[in-house]
Amino acid sequence: MKKILTLSAILLVVFTTPVAFSAPNEHLDWGAQLHSGPSACPTGKLVINVVQKIINDNDSGIAGNAWAYDDFVRQITIVEATPGTFCATVKYQGNFTTIVGPSPGNTGVVGDGIVGTFQGGYVSTLFTGTLLATPLARTRGSIGTFDYDCDTNFNCPGYVSWITLYFSSTSGFDYSWWGWVYHAGNNGSWTNASSGNSGDITGN
Repeated sequence: MKKILTLSAILLVVFTTPVAFSAPNEHLDWGAQLHSGPSACPTGKLVINVVQKIINDNDSGIAGNAWAYDDFVRQITIVEATPGTFCATVKYQGNFTTIVGPSPGNTGVVGDGIVGTFQGGYVSTLFTGTLLATPLARTRGSIGTFDYDCDTNFNCPGYVSWITLYFSSTSGFDYSWWGWVYHAGNNGSWTNASSGNSGDITGN
């Protein structure tokens, strides 16, 4: 789905024949993965706990095309596991509107304007970093709405990495787990996760 960090880079797709698709409802136990799974962050000092709203983000599918625009709210929680070593849990809930072209799961074509919902998120690896002495956004509560203003080619002039709001530098930031599940009613459901992809969203 999402660029991780902006959310598009992990979902990547190909063009085949249009399909009227009604898949079984996909399920992803993302809550357990984020909070209690083997990749969940360790305990530590809570340094950031904020909610951010993003609008007009791109979502990429298996072929690398932008298959949807996303609006979502995400909760960003960062703990300091040891001095100077951090772990982030980022939880997403939102909705999408499709862009005509290859379907996200690469089994067909999706029409323009199909709406649906998605949920999921990611857990970072342990990374080192230097917190800004004066953060560029508050460290608790809502930090407002960010309009990425993306077009269909992943040009997003409004994109801001949340990392730059809180850290002057980081090293070793990667993803220990990520995943999202998308639902579009009779047009199907799609799971896009580090553990594998399944289902698809197709049709008009």
